[in-house]
Amino acid sequence: MRYLSFVFITLLALTSAKAQTYEIGPYLGGANYIGDVGSTSYIDPNEVFYGVVFKWNRSKRHSFRFTLAQTELSATDADSDEGRRSQRGLSFSNNLTEASLGIEYTFWDWDLFSNKPQYTPYLYTGLTGIYTNDLYLDPEGELVEEDNKFSASIPMVIGFKMRIAPHFVLATEIGARMSFSDNLDGSTPEEFDGGKKLPSFGNQNTNDWYMFTGLTLTYTFGRKPCYCNF
Repeated sequence: MRYLSFVFITLLALTSAKAQTYEIGPYLGGANYIGDVGSTSYIDPNEVFYGVVFKWNRSKRHSFRFTLAQTELSATDADSDEGRRSQRGLSFSNNLTEASLGIEYTFWDWDLFSNKPQYTPYLYTGLTGIYTNDLYLDPEGELVEEDNKFSASIPMVIGFKMRIAPHFVLATEIGARMSFSDNLDGSTPEEFDGGKKLPSFGNQNTNDWYMFTGLTLTYTFGRKPCYCNF
């Protein structure tokens, strides 16, 4: 939590900058995991995520966006409709912190200095770094934690936002994250000291995914922009 507080304070200090239009605010919602353990439903939030979002509106159609979020991914085979998973009976939980930087593209012009109502669907993608625990299956059939590790994911987000007051924007969005790891659930552990290969399970040909479904409420500030071709 202290890392999120540090980033929020740092971004808030940017209010003194005399350029373009910025947005900053909380990011909150539900998260769920998609992989080799538990339910196979794509949108099924079962854990809370929280974080902060910062945007630099670079034109009427796109903005650079940074988010930092924290959650706990968890799943249990008892929630699965697949008979083999239900009989296997595995479950896991894994803390995850992600930092994401990318571009948000709006379907319609987004001009916060206009007197007209402002609302638009949008898409977001970029590159996300994730920090998680490494898991593995012990001889008793229990998933246990090993070391922490860094990995990455690609966010694919669709949302809708609207200005609800002169300086406030409310947005709702659904976003899938395709991770570069197949071990968020402990199904594909790495080799540890001694070169002993730990047991794996599930589909080894696909990586793990996770979903964020939530809201942002941002405060807008900065002088009226002079947009350029960038």
